[in-house]
Amino acid sequence: MQIILLSGGSGKRLWPLSNGTRSKQFLRVLKSPSGEYESMVQRVMRQIGEAGLEAEVTIATSETQREAITNQLGGGVAVVTEPERRDTFPAIALSAGWLALEKGCSRDEVVVVMPCDPYTEVRYFETVGRMVEAVEADAAELVLMGVEPTAPSTKFGYVVPQSGEQGLSVQRVQRFTEKPSRERAEELLREGAFWNGGVFAFRLGYMVDIIERYIHAADFAELRSRYGEFPKISFDYEVAEKAHSVAVVPYAGAWKDLGTWNSLAEELPENCMGNGYIDAKCENTHVVNELELPILCVGVKDVIVAASPDGILVCDKSASEGMKSEVEKFDGRPMYEERRWGTYRVLGQTVYPDGHHSLTKLLHLNAGCSISYQTHARREEVWTFVDGEGLLALEGKVTRVGRGDVAHIRRGEHHAVKALTDLEIIEVQSGDELVEEDIKRYPFEFPERV
Repeated sequence: MQIILLSGGSGKRLWPLSNGTRSKQFLRVLKSPSGEYESMVQRVMRQIGEAGLEAEVTIATSETQREAITNQLGGGVAVVTEPERRDTFPAIALSAGWLALEKGCSRDEVVVVMPCDPYTEVRYFETVGRMVEAVEADAAELVLMGVEPTAPSTKFGYVVPQSGEQGLSVQRVQRFTEKPSRERAEELLREGAFWNGGVFAFRLGYMVDIIERYIHAADFAELRSRYGEFPKISFDYEVAEKAHSVAVVPYAGAWKDLGTWNSLAEELPENCMGNGYIDAKCENTHVVNELELPILCVGVKDVIVAASPDGILVCDKSASEGMKSEVEKFDGRPMYEERRWGTYRVLGQTVYPDGHHSLTKLLHLNAGCSISYQTHARREEVWTFVDGEGLLALEGKVTRVGRGDVAHIRRGEHHAVKALTDLEIIEVQSGDELVEEDIKRYPFEFPERV
């Protein structure tokens, strides 16, 4: 059994904690059973394991999210990145192609496609197991999860089973209905319709045959290089609604999309997270603060206050669904990012009258991780090591570094750093242009001993 987790999103609705590279599924704001903070994608991966699903997981995502996934899930999880964003059908097709052409899975292998960020419970994953059983029993060429509705919602698509099959563990699908009016939604509920949970199961060969309608590739590298030949369309429209044989497996249980501050606040473990205080006169108010500066809330009601290096949000919870268009007015680089080696946070940036730029970052490298051997053409850097121990490579020479050490890295100089323990560095960049793309990487291996 193979699971493809879809990891997308632009990071607009949960601004300022989310940004262009840090989408909602990476925010560590939920509590695990052990009491530690975890993200939505970490939660789903944990639940897959707890449910006993014997599955190998592949993450389908964009290149900008690869390093955050590696940082949160480790290097053992398979990641397939899109060359460009083209909706869910191409993303799923590319991942299925990777399973067939690169990993060598058989055509009979059962594949489950699901989002990486539903807020749900163990029964959800037990339902995934029943979907796999339905595919293995040839109940249909495509099997969907149908979430039993709790209200006539206009936000979801609906799956309508064939008449007379209500109550069966596996029901044949008659038709699909996209986000209806409230009146139509009420009619659909009377027909026994389900919400479309966005979870699909099929044999790998079924998807390979669909891929070959568009691209005949000799290997995965060719398939990925021709990615733009896939139509830019959702999996629902391109596959589910065109399938000749579709079945739905019902799921009744907790199921939420924590995609707005209003919905996320309902699941936050505390009303105040980070450096803040909410007085007794506040009602239904939440603070999430990633800054060191304190936030004080006095006498406010139904408000979310969120602060990060990217900005500060003060929002009535009822208005949180409409904030995406407002956030799009801001144009700037992400001020916080997760990388495969750890995280960085921008502390400040300045453009001087003569066009010279400076930018200051706090880097945190996880023990055992390293920043690649690299050069910069447009900037120089000064690294001040403020905590931990590591190895610094500069123009081929490797030295041990720790608290109080300083390194001056000039333009064009080859450099890298490896954390022996958790390592923190203040990095000051200086140059005529300071962008993440100003980097050229080279192969390099740190010695075992220095």
